[in-house]
Amino acid sequence: MLTYTEEKKFTREQVQQLFLSVHWVSGNYPKRLYKALMHSSTVLTAWTVTSWSALSGCRDSETLTQIHYMLVHPNYQRQGIAGKMLELIKEKYKDYLYIESMPKDKSNVPLYVKHRFTMTENGAAIQICNYSNAQ
Repeated sequence: MLTYTEEKKFTREQVQQLFLSVHWVSGNYPKRLYKALMHSSTVLTAWTVTSWSALSGCRDSETLTQIHYMLVHPNYQRQGIAGKMLELIKEKYKDYLYIESMPKDKSNVPLYVKHRFTMTENGAAIQICNYSNAQ
């Protein structure tokens, strides 16, 4: 059984382990990643009795929330955890005009669509990767 919480009760080491378990480059920068999560408007985590299995981080304004992180440890994938987290986020931000996310992998888009997200018409994701400047 999993417990979902918005308490930021994780360590920098736990954050790094989770992000590296899904091969996210940001896991190589645990200090910055931990700081970003601690400053996020919402961090939703899923915990088993002994460890955590998933994390979602959001930043919000008065009209928009952006889901910056949605990851589930490989040992817990395909068990409905990400979907449950999306539903909890949708409930929390139901009065906002927009709830947005930019999945890094197109294979994750169907999960969002299943939970009533739609592709942005005429939109495109854009970014600059400054890995060489990261510390």
